[in-house]
Amino acid sequence: MCVNVSENNIELSQSCDIIFLGVKPNMYSKVIDEIKECVDKNKIIVSITPGYSLEELRAMFSKDVKIVRTMPNTPAAVGEGVTAYCIGNDITSEEENEIKKILECFGLVERVEEKEMDAVVATTGSSPAYVYMFIEAMADAAVLGGIPREKAYRLAAQTVLGSAKMVLETGMHPGALKDMVCSPGGTTIEAVATLEENGFRSSVIKAMRVCMEKSKKMNS
Repeated sequence: MCVNVSENNIELSQSCDIIFLGVKPNMYSKVIDEIKECVDKNKIIVSITPGYSLEELRAMFSKDVKIVRTMPNTPAAVGEGVTAYCIGNDITSEEENEIKKILECFGLVERVEEKEMDAVVATTGSSPAYVYMFIEAMADAAVLGGIPREKAYRLAAQTVLGSAKMVLETGMHPGALKDMVCSPGGTTIEAVATLEENGFRSSVIKAMRVCMEKSKKMNS
């Protein structure tokens, strides 16, 4: 495989059939202004930023452009990412399959409706941060209980990984899997009750709601 590197956006855009816009939202306008003259109906633009709709992105190019909106997440770095995408009506099934094939190189790929993209940002794009916080908190408690720090991180992270795999591979409802761990009068139900007393689920839902609202305002 040959990888060509360029420091010139125009040169790169001219030589590529599929162009990934891998810049922060506040840089989109500047980059698009720079490359839009090089983008024609035969090229596909893949956006990876929240906030900009297909219609808004097309308007930034000032012409009809084939655009795919995506929202990947950082676990893509270890081949366990989640990427949701939506497409414009002008993307053919062959082009969609080509984009999917690229995205599947680093994890699960799901097609969604564009109206769902802000919820996707909260559910997969930003959520690794919530999970890392949960792992860190579990590890802190383990250290408090006498487990060495590095071992605590391994135990907590593997437990999150294994629990997620149980959901995916068994097809069981997360609530049912939780109930399997909660023995009557046992340690787990005591911990679950404490989490509920402190608003565990409501805090997660509230955090995701404000994340969605922020996603809607990213380009304003």
